[in-house]
Amino acid sequence: MQVLETLGVAVAQPLCVPHDVTANAASHAAAVRAAGARLVVFPELSLTGYELDALAISVDDDRLSPLVQACAETDALALVGAPLAGDGGRACIAMLIADGGGIRVAYRKIWLGAEEAQRFVPGDEPAVLEVDGWRLGLAICRDTGIARHVAETAALGIDAFVAGTVMAPQERAIQDDRARRIAAEHDIWVAVASFAGATGGGYNETLGCSGIWGPGGELVTQLGPQTGAVARAALTAVHPHADA
Repeated sequence: MQVLETLGVAVAQPLCVPHDVTANAASHAAAVRAAGARLVVFPELSLTGYELDALAISVDDDRLSPLVQACAETDALALVGAPLAGDGGRACIAMLIADGGGIRVAYRKIWLGAEEAQRFVPGDEPAVLEVDGWRLGLAICRDTGIARHVAETAALGIDAFVAGTVMAPQERAIQDDRARRIAAEHDIWVAVASFAGATGGGYNETLGCSGIWGPGGELVTQLGPQTGAVARAALTAVHPHADA
């Protein structure tokens, strides 16, 4: 496989309709088409909203077909958030990857919040997604603030750290500081897609302010709090890989 020295990445803040996977899959598909990027990253639980009682979905859910179609048309991959049906009747908070061939699981959130743990089970281990030779470490919200998670993910040998989050407006400094620190300490790119608009879990407002930080911690691009926005950047290899 030819390893690409540049990877186009976008972070998206689609309008989310609580519990409405059909409507949200359509808005995700529109964001993928608008992004013009190889990889489009969406917030935590973006397909249902941060609704901890939302019904879990499966990777073969027909309601996700518009998203698969958009990825096929644009040769893009999308990382989306959803409650994923699991064994034994308990779901997990998942990051799913969509491409032109369908949907599969990329990562299951490990570090759950107290309320989340009442319904969801944690994932088992950090995960890396390989895209065009780039190694992308994955995280969901609270994971980004757990030093152990960041260190164990970075130890897998990654070029970028990619996360979907849900944060309150007053948590902007926390989100930005975490991203800068991860980028600087590990000399990697960081992309964070943060929920925008109202959602469940007591979030009458959410932060938005999705962004992409370069190695060293400099901010490359960042959105405001508005829904429907997309920001993109061309990630360039810091430590070029040999062709595989």
